Amino acid sequence: MSTTDPDNPPAGYAAALAELDSILAQLDRGDVDVDVLAANVQRAATLIAFCRERIGSARLQIEQVVADLGSAE
Repeated sequence: MSTTDPDNPPAGYAAALAELDSILAQLDRGDVDVDVLAANVQRAATLIAFCRERIGSARLQIEQVVADLGSAE
């Protein structure tokens, strides 16, 4: 899990959440080097955007399945 490469996409939603948890744990401990802080915050923003996109995509897929089930009746 890289916290220094904001362009490296996570393997999936669970991996993104795990990496976010890791970044938050570092911030909570307060032992983050100032030189790494900006990169960690940027990576967290990238991961949050990734998770939001995955949630939105899943929602649309679920809505489509439900709509298809409704029209099959």
